[in-house]
Amino acid sequence: MAKQIPLDKLPEKKTLWAWLLGTFFGAGLLKPGPGTYGSIAAVLLWYAAAHIFHPPLHTLSIATTIAAIAVTLIGIPAASIVARESNREDPGHVVIDEVAGQLIALIALPPLPGYALLGLFLFRLFDILKPWPIRRLERLHGGTGIMLDDVAAGILAFLLAQLLHLRF
Repeated sequence: MAKQIPLDKLPEKKTLWAWLLGTFFGAGLLKPGPGTYGSIAAVLLWYAAAHIFHPPLHTLSIATTIAAIAVTLIGIPAASIVARESNREDPGHVVIDEVAGQLIALIALPPLPGYALLGLFLFRLFDILKPWPIRRLERLHGGTGIMLDDVAAGILAFLLAQLLHLRF
C-alpha cells in the first residue's frame, strides 16, 4: 500500500494552489515512487474522460494536447513555488511534471487499455532513464527545469508510441 509523506516533514509555509497542483492533488505525497503515481493519475483521468465523453480520436487528441500545454504552463510556476518552499531543487513530491509528460505521451493514442499501458510504460521508461537530451533540460532553473525534462520524455514516448501504433 502507498505511504504518504508525514505531515510534519512538509514545510510550514505552503502556497496552497501551488502545492495542490504541484503534487497533483496529493499523488506526489504517496510513497514509494511518487512520479509513477502522478503518471498513473494522469492516465486514469485521460482514460476516464475518453470513456465518459466518447470523443472521436482527433477530438481526444486535440483535448489531450491542450491539457498537456495547460498543465505545463501552470506547472512551471507551481513547481517553482513548491521547490522553493521545500528548499529542494527538484522535490520528488512535485509530480505535475509527470502529469504533463504523461499527457504528451498519450496524444493520438486510442483510449484502449493496451495503448494506455503503452503510453505509461514508454513515458516512465524515458523519464527514469533520461536519455540525451532529456538530462540536459534538468539543468534549467526552477520549475522550467523540473517541467521540461518530463515534457521531453513525453515527446520521446509520444514518438515511439506513434511508431508502434502505426506499425501494428
